[in-house]
Amino acid sequence: FLSRSHSDFQEKTTKWTCRMKFREIPTAALILGVNVTDHDLTFRGLSDVLQDSITPYVALLEAKDCPGIKNLMQKLMGQLMNCDIEVDSLEDEDCVQVSQNRIRCSMPSLVSWYENVTKKTDSETPSKKRNSSSRHWQSPPVVVIFKDMESFTTKVLQDFIVISSQHIHELPLVLIFGIATSPMIIHRLLPHSVSSLLCIELFQSLSCKEHLSTIVDKLLLTSQFPFKLGEKVLQVLINIFLYHDFSVQNFIKGFQLCIVEHFYSQPLSVLCCHLVDLKKRVYSLSHDQCENIRRLPSFRRYVEKQESGKQIALLTNDNFLKEETEKLLEDLHVYHENYVSILRCLHVFTSSLPKYPLGKQIRELHCACLENQVWETEEYESSLQLARMLNKTDLVSMLQQCVEILMSSSGKEFDKTVEKLKEFLTQFQNLEASQERDVSVSSQKELQKKTDLYHLQKVRNSRSEVAGGVLLGFFNSTLLIFLFVLGWFFSLYYQLLLPSIFFHQNQALKCDGGGISNKAPDICIVYKLHLECGRLINLVDWLEAFSTVVMASEEPNADAASSDQVDDIIHARFIRAVSELELLGFIKPSKQKTDHVARLTWGGC
Repeated sequence: FLSRSHSDFQEKTTKWTCRMKFREIPTAALILGVNVTDHDLTFRGLSDVLQDSITPYVALLEAKDCPGIKNLMQKLMGQLMNCDIEVDSLEDEDCVQVSQNRIRCSMPSLVSWYENVTKKTDSETPSKKRNSSSRHWQSPPVVVIFKDMESFTTKVLQDFIVISSQHIHELPLVLIFGIATSPMIIHRLLPHSVSSLLCIELFQSLSCKEHLSTIVDKLLLTSQFPFKLGEKVLQVLINIFLYHDFSVQNFIKGFQLCIVEHFYSQPLSVLCCHLVDLKKRVYSLSHDQCENIRRLPSFRRYVEKQESGKQIALLTNDNFLKEETEKLLEDLHVYHENYVSILRCLHVFTSSLPKYPLGKQIRELHCACLENQVWETEEYESSLQLARMLNKTDLVSMLQQCVEILMSSSGKEFDKTVEKLKEFLTQFQNLEASQERDVSVSSQKELQKKTDLYHLQKVRNSRSEVAGGVLLGFFNSTLLIFLFVLGWFFSLYYQLLLPSIFFHQNQALKCDGGGISNKAPDICIVYKLHLECGRLINLVDWLEAFSTVVMASEEPNADAASSDQVDDIIHARFIRAVSELELLGFIKPSKQKTDHVARLTWGGC
């Protein structure tokens, strides 16, 4: 923006001429947010960047230093001329002193000074061709930054803008308004006759919450730095940030204080180091430091789990203790790396769920993991329920992101996990291809209408069901390997949907056209039949369809007593299979209708 505005002045383009006709001052309205304590650092950084690449003439003004227009002009010219002279130190309040000369604080004086400075610069380098890649242009702009625009009095702003607009054709002035609230404040402070003299362009900085997330991501969610914050300390710092000042600087200062306090007060903080320095530091521990290790509650819990001989060695032999400490700390480094990778994978899924049960930001998920065993919380269970509703496209995209995250990890612990995820993705593709074939086959067959009815619905629903299975399998296997238990959901879904694969490729369980073999386990038959239904399933219809599949290859039996007995057996088998589905969480009793059950998996009508 600054380059474009001052290039117009340099080249005297039609756009610049038109703007000069209306005496408009190019103005950047920079929305920084309510974290006012961070604004000073932002503007100092901005000033340094401008002076390095755009212009040497940058002035930063604060409302407390500019109660009147005279004070403002004095501060402005003092900064531009690299002299900082207070008004009270001068005999004439309307002047600043440069060397032995006294310059009157006025806009004509500023214009005259600018012309002399730029002419002097040009005469020093007459042959040098200036372009946009030069450090400074031939006629660099004069940038005036109002750091806290809302705090300036209306009269000071109005007077300065009106005076500046009268000299804009002589001085390439650019204004930057630092705004904490809303750009509408410009029109509240300035009447239309004054605001119309500004050619305003809005700029929105990143929110302070995004900056906080970046800090947490770069400092805590990495294995590069061994220093970690505990749940309570981290939560205190975040709460101060969210409920007090939104200051990223204060969060950093609090983090620095934690580091100082830890390394000053903890004798064993010497072991909080990079892996390459670990061995040297461990073996240089004194006897007293070894005793400090033995007094740690976490170490005591570790010793209690060991066999008696190892317990004695850990408590009496310093060399053995050092060897064991080195191994444990190396394992801790590996754990931190694995933890961060799995946390990022879990965040890929949970950050897209409705209502964000585990938080939208990764720092929220990190705090949840520090506070509790996250897989045992209600929020995690809620996430699993919502995850079943994700469609195939989103799931494939998420799984691909997880593959990239795990492949970028330096550890080899994820090799098998990555292979498994790639298998899932391949199975998705194969499943979709098989569904397309099933559609063409089913369209040619009209026999076994009741058994084919569930099949036609399966073509539509199985994609979502298996997709949900993959997601649950990932959460409850990969996540709990390193956070720490291996799950079973993906295999369960496939066992229910494709039993022939898991029973040693049993050909008797296969059926042409995608139908169900009556040789399949009862739970597989019941599971497939329930896929054709909507949210509520009529138990009577479900039993009738189950009986049709089970009796598909049986010859009609004329013996009524025998037939009733067979019906009772089929009824019992059906009840047991439905109970197993309920136990596994696929269905639950419905409160709306007593003879119905409700589906808990997504994909129905």
